[in-house]
Amino acid sequence: MKSPVAKRSIVVGGHKTSVSLEEAFWSGIREIADARSITMSDLVSEIDRKRNQGNLSSAIRLQVLAHYRDQIPPSNPPAGVVNELRR
Repeated sequence: MKSPVAKRSIVVGGHKTSVSLEEAFWSGIREIADARSITMSDLVSEIDRKRNQGNLSSAIRLQVLAHYRDQIPPSNPPAGVVNELRR
């Protein structure tokens, strides 16, 4: 059975390293980099600089998640639902 995780080499902060991510996250990070007109290496270097803790793979996953979450408009429940929540 093929692993759902793909290990790839990428330059981060001027140094070559390996990162293991699921294909969906590799696609997501590429889409984000393309949308910002920067390289994947530049984007991953930025994520690496900004992370407070944890490993780089986790930081990338969280960045991809945040990017797509930010695209979801806030939900506006029907007035009856809001009133039920206020009780």
